[in-house]
Amino acid sequence: MNTNNLGFAGKVALVAGASKGIGAATARAFAQAGASVVLLSRSQPAVEALAVSIRQAGGDALAIAADVGDENAMKQALASVMQHYGRLDAAFNNATDGTMPAPLADLDIEGFDRGIRTNIRGTFLGMRYQIEAMARAGGGAIVNMASVAGINGTSGLSGYVSAKAGIIGLSKAAALDYADQGIRINVVAPGPILTHHLEAAGADIQRHAALSTPMRRLGRMEEVAASVLWLCSDAASYITGVVLPIDGGMTAGTKVPMNYRRGEPPRPAEP
Repeated sequence: MNTNNLGFAGKVALVAGASKGIGAATARAFAQAGASVVLLSRSQPAVEALAVSIRQAGGDALAIAADVGDENAMKQALASVMQHYGRLDAAFNNATDGTMPAPLADLDIEGFDRGIRTNIRGTFLGMRYQIEAMARAGGGAIVNMASVAGINGTSGLSGYVSAKAGIIGLSKAAALDYADQGIRINVVAPGPILTHHLEAAGADIQRHAALSTPMRRLGRMEEVAASVLWLCSDAASYITGVVLPIDGGMTAGTKVPMNYRRGEPPRPAEP
């Protein structure tokens, strides 16, 4: 998708969890589309480095270090945005913190709480202060980061699944609260995306992740970023409260082999 014609010139976009991965890719996409970008992360060096690279490419960026689960930090972060730019038009709440895979009864309780704090509390606090800022500008658009795991569920990831499902419910309710006030709130739910996590997991895990999708490939970070920008743009002006899977068809259903539908003996599954 060409994001350069989505009309972000003169607008301000905030990306929480911008230090790397999908967050950093989305921040660069907003900047390339003409927006001034606020980069928010717990890692000040990482967002400062990204801000420098955006400025070197001709864009405008403001780096802010903040913990999305800390109410005072988020309140101060949005105050800094308003002091620096005087407006906020778009926001992507992307910060996440997952738990180690384990059956529910074996989950680390502190890890579970940490995931809920970052994902649900962090998204709640982000929206709370973003909505206040957007109301001053007469409206805006928010996109929250969930996952196909929050739609379908995934074994061994009870903490992560509950956090992402919570973001979906929170976003839908908030979208209804502000639907008539010019503030749109939507959700993206990626499937397997080739981020640093999958890169570190190795080729075998990447291959199995790709085969879990009907498209038989991994998604790219830029594909998620393009979807976020579209949902934040005027091209999506009549869309609020939706969950957009970016998953190669995973949530569409089960892809049954043609020989199975014809009543032929099933072929062996791919390894």
